[in-house]
Amino acid sequence: MSEQKTHFGFQEVNESDKQSLVGDVFRSVASNYDVMNDAMSLGVHRAWKWFAVAQSGVSAGDKVLDLAAGSGDLSLKFAKKVGEHGHVIVTDINEAMLAQGRKRLVDAGIAGNVDYCLVNAEDLPFDDNTFDCISISFGLRNVTHKETALASMARCLKPGGRAIILEFSQPTNETFRKFYDTYSFNVIPALGEFIANDRDSYQYLVESIRQHPPQEELKEMMLGAGFDHVHYHNLTGGVVALHIGYKY
Repeated sequence: MSEQKTHFGFQEVNESDKQSLVGDVFRSVASNYDVMNDAMSLGVHRAWKWFAVAQSGVSAGDKVLDLAAGSGDLSLKFAKKVGEHGHVIVTDINEAMLAQGRKRLVDAGIAGNVDYCLVNAEDLPFDDNTFDCISISFGLRNVTHKETALASMARCLKPGGRAIILEFSQPTNETFRKFYDTYSFNVIPALGEFIANDRDSYQYLVESIRQHPPQEELKEMMLGAGFDHVHYHNLTGGVVALHIGYKY
């Protein structure tokens, strides 16, 4: 019986190989991750992340799970919001990226209300009904079985909790979409080569965005995974979308 296939960018690969391939990408880009984010988005990614945290509803004393935390942008903001009586679990599936996140929070003086954990979003090692908020920022598109990860997130949320998913999506204006495609396929890999000496990883980034479910499809996937009242905000004309789902 042949193994199931999935996409890795525009390539078709065995499902069992995708996680290690994605891992190689993020080990390669970890040290230049923040610099490249600023270069690729002209700094706008910072506004996207601030908006996501503002929409999260997180407040003092809450317990937050930050999946695919990367270099810790959202984790740092959450740790400040929950305060000394709250708790943030900073996670990533990639040890190099988790180390980058830990460094950012330690450098910012965040220590007592955070923990760090290597975690696969498809199989969360946490009890049911644990978190007030679960976030995943620019990470869901790299997950092999997105429906499984979404169901795992729903299971771990407390009743009344919310999940926020910040991810690249599809521009809503056709003219802007053509400009965005030209920029993505020509400029972003070139920036990766110039800044990080790594064209291939950023070529994968551009391709992985095109393979990710667009806004309405992701909304339906979240509803199917057990979330209620799912809605989304298009940011920068739909280049990025913030999906929010609740558990009741």
